[in-house]
Amino acid sequence: MEFEPDRPELSESDDPDPYTGDDEIVLEAQSQFRTGLDVHQKIIWRTCTPFDGVCHNSKEFPDLRTPANFVKAFGANCNVQYGEYESVYDRCERPGDRFRISGGGYESGQIEIGWIESIAGDYYQGEDLPPEDSPGLHIHLADPMPGEQTKVYTSGGFERTFITDGEVKDFTFANYTTLWYILPGRTHVIGEVREYQGDQVQELLSVGIIEGDANRNGTLGAREGDPIHMLSAGDPENSYLIARLRGVMSGEEVPGSRMPLANQPLSIAEMLALFCLVETIPEDPGEADLARAVDYAGCSYSADPAGLNLLGEGVTWAARIEKVLEYNCSGCHNEITPEADLALIGEGVYERLLEPSQQNPALNLIEPGEPESSYLYLKITGHEDIVGNPMPYNPLTGEGTLTQAEIADIETWIINGAIEDE
Repeated sequence: MEFEPDRPELSESDDPDPYTGDDEIVLEAQSQFRTGLDVHQKIIWRTCTPFDGVCHNSKEFPDLRTPANFVKAFGANCNVQYGEYESVYDRCERPGDRFRISGGGYESGQIEIGWIESIAGDYYQGEDLPPEDSPGLHIHLADPMPGEQTKVYTSGGFERTFITDGEVKDFTFANYTTLWYILPGRTHVIGEVREYQGDQVQELLSVGIIEGDANRNGTLGAREGDPIHMLSAGDPENSYLIARLRGVMSGEEVPGSRMPLANQPLSIAEMLALFCLVETIPEDPGEADLARAVDYAGCSYSADPAGLNLLGEGVTWAARIEKVLEYNCSGCHNEITPEADLALIGEGVYERLLEPSQQNPALNLIEPGEPESSYLYLKITGHEDIVGNPMPYNPLTGEGTLTQAEIADIETWIINGAIEDE
């Protein structure tokens, strides 16, 4: 009896041809991070997700723990959950929702919201317009309200554009009825908030009003250009997550501490793997695209991987470290009565840091390229081999420490050679 097994045909791999050149960095990256899944597991997951409250696990946006979540970062909005408004990057800002006052004999029309905040306190009861910092619901607009009316009791509507069944429509998603004051300049509106209205205002703020000037610096980012994404397929230079690793985008400083906060900065091979994945992954990628081999041969960054050395980007003595030490340490280490005869403010500080420590002359205060051999770094991290207290030290409380971000920046600076300026 003849038998012909009906076996499934194995499709040929659609992996790109491998890199066959002789650049050691490219070969290292291709060996260690062959696929997008390798990039996620060995770079993103390892450096960005392990620590609760610090990195991108279930609590911090974006959640990068799984390949599915990582691939969703492509095309995703950046700075959706920003905590402090100063940390928002202009190029992340999206077109704001619109505000409209309609009623009481006044019609403002739609005006884009720059930013909004609630200031607690007793509502204003004067006859004239309230002060700019008066308690109430403050709405800062992108453009001035028309007309001359400065007070009106009516409903204020919050509007957004939605796409429903293929049609673009404007909807009012929230209303708040109160006495509205339109301040001079007509771009600042204050809504009265009485005690019984407090919960309503908090509910309004919780719906997630989109602010066109979320960082409150006067620039509405989306009016300057299209908002960038967390990761942009084909364009690592304009991917926000990569900019946070480098500290800059297109020569412009990106707000916020450089990532990763709680781990060593990425090596050049790791940066190359991430850049090549982002540059060569298809538009609108899915998890299956992460399983494919990264196209190092077709990646433009393979021609000069050393150019991806991010350690010096934006973290120099002049640009960052001098300010960190001056702010945190100059109270004791000043020019007049320097503690331990070490001034960390004024002239010659950089040169002094390259000399031996008085507490441990066997170690320089800063040993370029070697954080663990830099006595100042051991002091700020509370190493067991230091003399005296960890720094900075508050003699009144017995406490004091730099933030994790500041320590990470100092470590990055030392690793890259303790550069004075770029």
